[in-house]
Amino acid sequence: MIKKVLSEMILYFGNDIKRINHALKVYGYACAIMGNQAIDREKVKIIELAAILHDIGIKEAEKKHGSSNGKYQEREGPPIARNILESAGEAEKIINRVCFLIGNHHSYNKIDDIDFQILVEADFLVNIHEGGLGNDSIQSISDRYFKTGAGKKILNKIYQD
Repeated sequence: MIKKVLSEMILYFGNDIKRINHALKVYGYACAIMGNQAIDREKVKIIELAAILHDIGIKEAEKKHGSSNGKYQEREGPPIARNILESAGEAEKIINRVCFLIGNHHSYNKIDDIDFQILVEADFLVNIHEGGLGNDSIQSISDRYFKTGAGKKILNKIYQD
């Protein structure tokens, strides 16, 4: 399932290497953060799928709204993700949760479980680098949004050592 969705994400983004690489990096960090957590198999699958597809709405957001703003990604992403996941034969319960995460991944006040938390931390780990953020911004993000021990450890090792 994960391999099929990875492949579909890559095909969907086509020659947009930046977006493909971003999704792959978020997926990698999500897996690293999960490596030190006791998470059941279903949640692991949800985290992996959400990490791969979290920004899948960006192309449609730019096309419809002329912007890649997070609110537009959240609006446009779930229907595209649902199509990909349904065609891959994923269970409705998992599709619904993955679509919820995609539809809210920039709405940090809605974090309601470990799957959402790990997705947000993994996305921040990548966005900090891609955005060239400075130490003050990194510290603020760390203080406000990082909750898992593994996520904090990775953030500190990469950006604050």
